[in-house]
Amino acid sequence: EVQLQAFGGGLVQPGGSLRLSCAASGFTFSSYGMSWVRQAPGKEVEWVSTINARGSNLHYTDSVLGRFTISRDNAKNMLYLQMNSLQPEDTAMYFCTNGIERGQGTLVTVSS
Repeated sequence: EVQLQAFGGGLVQPGGSLRLSCAASGFTFSSYGMSWVRQAPGKEVEWVSTINARGSNLHYTDSVLGRFTISRDNAKNMLYLQMNSLQPEDTAMYFCTNGIERGQGTLVTVSS
């Protein structure tokens, strides 16, 4: 059974930082590109970032470029998203996905 559990969200002030983590199991993690997506209240799911299986190619949506950094540890089956300079518009439920399944998300709230 594929499991993708995101954690590390929380309430942060504008300009603050958070590091999200995603624990993966049930599939060969090191063979899959992985992504973060997010869904703000009342909005559709938005792609945020993707990292290839080896961790050598990184892609970001324009709104987070230069602020967010995606990374992975294939030895630990872990995916990360370092989020800096957070803004209220980053408020959303964040999910990790292997392109096939999406796990339980973690809520990020940016507010003063």
